[in-house]
Amino acid sequence: MEAAEVTPAREPSPPPLDAPLLAPDLVPLSVLVALVVVALSLLILKFVQTRKSSRRAVLLVGLCDSGKTLMFARLLTANFQNTQTSITENSALYRVKNDKNSSVTLIALPGHESLRLQFLDRFKAAARAIVFIVDSVAFQREMKDVAEFLYQILTDSVVLKNAPPLLIACNKQDVTMAKSSKLIQQQLEKELNTLRVTRSAAPSTLDSANSGSASQLGKKGKEFDFSQLPMKVDFIECSARGSKGEEGSADIESLEKWIAKIA
Repeated sequence: MEAAEVTPAREPSPPPLDAPLLAPDLVPLSVLVALVVVALSLLILKFVQTRKSSRRAVLLVGLCDSGKTLMFARLLTANFQNTQTSITENSALYRVKNDKNSSVTLIALPGHESLRLQFLDRFKAAARAIVFIVDSVAFQREMKDVAEFLYQILTDSVVLKNAPPLLIACNKQDVTMAKSSKLIQQQLEKELNTLRVTRSAAPSTLDSANSGSASQLGKKGKEFDFSQLPMKVDFIECSARGSKGEEGSADIESLEKWIAKIA
């Protein structure tokens, strides 16, 4: 009986010299890095959303007698109220008229020159949105004061950082002599541009003493317009008093819709 011929096992041939080297740890490391990046992105997104959701105040600001307190009362109760100059804030929970059934805190700030910045500093960090109420009848006379206060708001570092939506509510449109929202926007842009030039030319120590932590308004080297701001700015025409006065309803539907949109 012949013995079976045994074929020796062949040794595996070495890989070619130009073959790529395998890096078994490279794939897990890249996956780990990707997971860390995703986790950080989610945390940042969550942080931003939390900060925004924590800002639930809608600030009603403006000069004295612009109609802030009556607008506040109309939004809350729809009823007409005789008002007087406020020396402190008025605040209340406002149920928004939208599908979300959400609510915000309405805060009407005093408009007196000696108080308005003090109260703005107190509530600006909580502002989800700002409604700047303008007396459309007295606008031509008060334009410089309106622009000055608006400038102080728009160059505030906290306001610029949070960039809450801004509504310029041109109130008292029930009066025949009221200026249109388009004219008010154009005049404010010109006046704010003049203020910007004046402030930038002033000594830095003097400017900082007047405006605190102020920043540049709009785009340097260009005529100012509201589209240059980091927040969205809208203009509406409204009347807290309404065309029928005390007996009628207010013309604030556009304001209510705007608040519902930003809530």
